[in-house]
Amino acid sequence: MSQKSKGILCILSSAFFFALMSLFVNLSGNVPVIQKSFFRNIVAAVISFVILVRSKEKVTIGKGNLKLLLARSTCGYVGILCNFYATSNMNISDAQMLNKLSPFFAIVFSYIILKEVAGKVDWIAVVIAFLSSLLVVKPTFSFDVIPALIGVLGGMTAGCAYTFVRLLTGRGVKSAFIIFFFSAFSTIMSLPTILFDYSPMTTHQLAYLILAGCAAAGGQISITAAYKRAPAKELSVFDFSQVAFAALLGFVFLGQMPDYLSIIGYVLIIGTAVAKWKYTLKKDKKI
Repeated sequence: MSQKSKGILCILSSAFFFALMSLFVNLSGNVPVIQKSFFRNIVAAVISFVILVRSKEKVTIGKGNLKLLLARSTCGYVGILCNFYATSNMNISDAQMLNKLSPFFAIVFSYIILKEVAGKVDWIAVVIAFLSSLLVVKPTFSFDVIPALIGVLGGMTAGCAYTFVRLLTGRGVKSAFIIFFFSAFSTIMSLPTILFDYSPMTTHQLAYLILAGCAAAGGQISITAAYKRAPAKELSVFDFSQVAFAALLGFVFLGQMPDYLSIIGYVLIIGTAVAKWKYTLKKDKKI
């Protein structure tokens, strides 16, 4: 099996794990979002720390990288809170689709933060994706639209976080350390709520949140393994399989079914991602 094929399998594995995480978050019920984040991240922090220690790689932050790590972690933490809120209050496939706007937001933030000038095709893809997301959001003048809008905010902050990850890896910071730093940061940020405003949970709710943390760690490990085997430009489109996994899990375990407008939105957003992916590969072959 080629390295690219192994990379595709790893990215599909990552998508499944993250869809599974969304299912467990939803099944945990009415636990406060920050509390959900705490248990998700503390499990991921422990697992990523063990992996970091076992790798025996020398960890160096490097001059000027601490503020970038904090920026990445802050954006990622807000992204998780938004995604968990959306996942807990709407169809998990809709929530994941809105979260998958992150690659398109990354184009915007790459221009703002990295000063990378995107091409005409990239900006057209961004506009189509955002307009298509309205079919999932279904904007109305009622409070029912709030979870969807928060889901979009989660996709935006995730896109910003990924931009900082690119900047950090380009400056030599190890991916495993970035994952651990983010998980530990998010755990610490949630700690005051756990200490002073803890909401009692049932055994089942705690079990679901621990499983969510394990699934999140599995997703992070799989996606790191994927990008070690093949470039992001060759793999990123397969990450959209997470929406299909989430839709299947939501239907089987939660009885959720996306409406026809959401499905049209899925097709347009994923179709745009596939078209952009093919264009990028074709363009690179000409260089």
